[in-house]
Amino acid sequence: MLKKIIFLFAISNFTNASEFLVVQSTTSTSDSGLYDFLLPIYEKKTGIDVRVVAVGTGQAIKNAKNGDGDLLIVHSEEDEKDFILKGYGVERKEFMYNDFIIIGPKSDPENLKAKNSIKDVFNTIKIKNLPFLTRGDNSGTHKKEVSLWKSAQIETSKLDQKYYIDAGRGMGATLNMAASMDAYTITDRGTWLSFNNKQDLGVLFSGVPPLHNQYSVIVINPEKHPHVKYELANNLSNWLISDEGQKLISKYKIMGQQLFFPNSSK
Repeated sequence: MLKKIIFLFAISNFTNASEFLVVQSTTSTSDSGLYDFLLPIYEKKTGIDVRVVAVGTGQAIKNAKNGDGDLLIVHSEEDEKDFILKGYGVERKEFMYNDFIIIGPKSDPENLKAKNSIKDVFNTIKIKNLPFLTRGDNSGTHKKEVSLWKSAQIETSKLDQKYYIDAGRGMGATLNMAASMDAYTITDRGTWLSFNNKQDLGVLFSGVPPLHNQYSVIVINPEKHPHVKYELANNLSNWLISDEGQKLISKYKIMGQQLFFPNSSK
């Protein structure tokens, strides 16, 4: 019994003594299972405990501005550049991408698969009063959706709110709502591939340049927040854009399908 107590005490001391860093992150990289695949490899390699706070991009950036983390991983280029410009981040490094997709009833009653542009898709959704779920949470996906409506010259404030429905939830919950309502929405491909409750939903539109979904990693500026673990955060940032990190990202698949595509320029 004494040996067991000593052993447990030693484990406890080791755990408490281990170094850690906090990553403020968009939900899609977490919900897709990417971190569950990548981080154990990094932690085994370095002994650093990486703790992820997965929220919408808008909230992740807000948390990072408050100094509640060491590293930021998000997908909203304009906001990321503003974050750097205002001195909250040290450097923005692009490291992988996937794409956004429009999903809805896989029977595709309005033949959205045959549309040539996102403008045609959104105009059909508007004219036909098709139920469309918006996350409404200031996440990267929500910001992209709003920009796509704008590019289609449609003001979301003028859409019939009976059909343009504010889910006010994260991506997984929004997809669950869409599945139960046979509704349409936008999601990133990584979250979609890892989502289990697809029911009668399917991918109806994808593969055009406006739907590109770029992810970046930013080390939080220690000059703004002196407690930031700059060296640990920079090491993880550099690992994600390294040959090893990039190869691992490309290896992460679900049912044979790759979820993210490395594109670091180093």
